Amino acid sequence: MKTTPLMKGAMIAVRDCMGVKKEEKVVVITDTGKIDIAKSFLFALHALGVDATLSLMVPRSHHVEEPPSEIGVAMASVDVALLVTTTSLSHTYARMEATKKGVRIASMPGITEDMLTVGAMTADYEKVSELSWKLTHFLEATDLVEIYTEKGTDVRLSLKGRKPAIPPDDGLYRERGRWGNLPAGEAFVAPVEESVEGIVVVDGSMSPLGLLAEPIKLTIQRGKAIKIEGGREAEELSRFLEELSDPYAYWVGELGIGTNEKARITGNILEDEKALRTVHIALGMNVSIGGKVESKTHNDGIIRNPTVKFDGELIMDKGILMV
Repeated sequence: MKTTPLMKGAMIAVRDCMGVKKEEKVVVITDTGKIDIAKSFLFALHALGVDATLSLMVPRSHHVEEPPSEIGVAMASVDVALLVTTTSLSHTYARMEATKKGVRIASMPGITEDMLTVGAMTADYEKVSELSWKLTHFLEATDLVEIYTEKGTDVRLSLKGRKPAIPPDDGLYRERGRWGNLPAGEAFVAPVEESVEGIVVVDGSMSPLGLLAEPIKLTIQRGKAIKIEGGREAEELSRFLEELSDPYAYWVGELGIGTNEKARITGNILEDEKALRTVHIALGMNVSIGGKVESKTHNDGIIRNPTVKFDGELIMDKGILMV
């Protein structure tokens, strides 16, 4: 793999998104599945005159699995940590502890060469930030969200007493203690878990499966997915959740709205959930975003071209934002 083409997105990440300064301590945390991509971030940092280091581990088996303790120590002992990993460390306690200590963190689970060269990492993050904040302010003032699609999604979520993530996942992590995904671009919230009722038809992609050949239909009752229907991929999702032996893996943990015009639905959730004209519903862990679900996993399902209402007001019409 040639590192030079990847430097475009990597430089946007470390210079524009993270605002890294020469005197800061920075660590790039990666695993053996992403080490080549991680090097592009290390080289971008070195090009800026930053004396950054790299920490390597074995890939985690699933999202939210904690890293080795020494990785957690490294993450918490710097000014900036870049998590270039195969699976997500975003919702781990190691990440939360580092954030409490003021570390600025960009989590990049599953990031690809394509994202760094032509995809979501090449976006204008000032524009991404503006739209993400606009939707976040709408979420702050909303009690009830309704989502519909032509493929059958018909679900309601209460936000009473819950606040969206502030700041949102806008890609600008320049202040002490800021964290989020890169590529970035979403406004998101942990809904009142027991309030979620209805049908969710995931027709884009689903973590950990990737791009879907057939939609997956989730029947949600009092916040929990009680039925998973569809084809082979629905069966795979059912098996995956069952093998976790974690009843909380079935609970709805997040509602997110994509805000990145460069993001595409490719089967990689890191980019998919940021795409315009989509919302996503996640099952599992949400303690890190203000919810109460403690789970072994966090899995997003991307819904294409939804119609979305906030307290009855039309916010998105078949994927087109009305704000």
